Amino acid sequence: MIVMKFGGSSLESAGAIEQAASIVKAHGDRQPVVVVSAMGKTTDRLLDAVRAAARGDSYSARQQTEALRRMHFTETRGVLGQRAEPFWRDSIAPMFRELHELLVELSEGRPFTPETQDQVLSYGERISSLIVAEAFRHLGINAAQVDARKVIVTGDQFTHAVPWYWDTYARLRRTVGLLARDRVVVMGGFIGATSGGATTTLGRGGSDLTASLVGAGISADEIQIWTDVDGMLTSDPRVLAGGYRLREISYQEAQEMARFGAKVLQPASIAPALRQRIPIVIRNSRRPEVEGTRVVSSVQTAPAIVKCLTSKGMAVVHLRVKNRGMLSSITDGLADLFAQEQIPVDLIQAHEKGISFAVENWPGLSDVLRRVDESVDITVEEDRAAIWLVGEGIAGFAKIGKGGNAASTLARACTVLQLTGVRLTSQGSSSLSLGFAIREVDLQPAMEALHREFFAAPDRDVFAVGEYAPASASQAASQPSQRRPSGQPQALPAH
Repeated sequence: MIVMKFGGSSLESAGAIEQAASIVKAHGDRQPVVVVSAMGKTTDRLLDAVRAAARGDSYSARQQTEALRRMHFTETRGVLGQRAEPFWRDSIAPMFRELHELLVELSEGRPFTPETQDQVLSYGERISSLIVAEAFRHLGINAAQVDARKVIVTGDQFTHAVPWYWDTYARLRRTVGLLARDRVVVMGGFIGATSGGATTTLGRGGSDLTASLVGAGISADEIQIWTDVDGMLTSDPRVLAGGYRLREISYQEAQEMARFGAKVLQPASIAPALRQRIPIVIRNSRRPEVEGTRVVSSVQTAPAIVKCLTSKGMAVVHLRVKNRGMLSSITDGLADLFAQEQIPVDLIQAHEKGISFAVENWPGLSDVLRRVDESVDITVEEDRAAIWLVGEGIAGFAKIGKGGNAASTLARACTVLQLTGVRLTSQGSSSLSLGFAIREVDLQPAMEALHREFFAAPDRDVFAVGEYAPASASQAASQPSQRRPSGQPQALPAH
């Protein structure tokens, strides 16, 4: 058996669903289980709708859901033709009525809670899985839809629920594992339910986690993540076009890339696959002929090769403590505070008078920092970005240099970045990464310079050379940045 996860961009239209069906057919002999995200940008619109309803703006909420209803009906009709009307009437229209009634209740004063938000957002994957399963049947695939809330068991941390692994695996074996013997199972990603039946969501990128859970639960031979890029690339295409595709990386490298900004995989999705050594393959649904990137237990490559450059917008926080004897207790308390607020802290750097670190730009950051002891002098630098170099063993060569002769990875990177005003430099929690905080306006030229430095002569056993060519300075400069403006809240992505 294999698991095939299709993201929102791979299901955004009738044509995209038909393409997904052709990919599933090509793997039919491997007993595929299909995990689907919400179609296109559905989750973003549902989030806008529930927030509008919560503030009493029923008109805006209705506008969002009507736009979603029209889009889903248009694409359903595009793939099902005349069969769309009865299917829509019996299966999908009732769900939009439920959604409408829930939003009306919110706009009329029902308390807006994380549990309610999860209820609303779940409609994206629930509707998508029904439409995709029906489309598959129409296109000649013997498909069965399974409600993910019946098999993915979670705790009650609404909006970011933690799976109960063994309960989930037991349910998956009893249901999905048996059904998949003679049909293609289709289920929504991103959603689950508590043991009491309350709907939950798994957080950003949760469909990747669902796919990994399903793979572990049914002991799959492979987990395929079908998205809109050819695999893991040496640079984020939203920042710098022209990166090379990685042929194969380790679970640990993939986890580090995901944690530091690569959007192809959710960090938490690695663990279930890693425990059972199930390969994860990242592939492009628009170019299925490309073999993608395989994520496996270990990769036989030379040590200290930089595999990837990742980045994300950050704020740099400097803490200066008047009484150095209090530094340890203050930093421990701050770590607990950020953990409670689920704010990841990166690029931690101690100095004589205190400590500095980087956190993702987040609207509530200033409120959290106000809760720090008043004896601490706090300075926040916004409009910063962090760049990470990721690769097995690169930080281990940070001082001595590869073979004792070549300049170290750290020295080479610092030389490249010397004109950008590096604010922080830090080794990651392992030998897998090195990070730098710079001004956000310097991000693109810094990424381009680093890419030239570390990928000028790529190893063809590691990188798929020839599929891409690194962008030149003029090409990179001419491409409009796709980055979110610093400080602007990021919408929950389609899964």
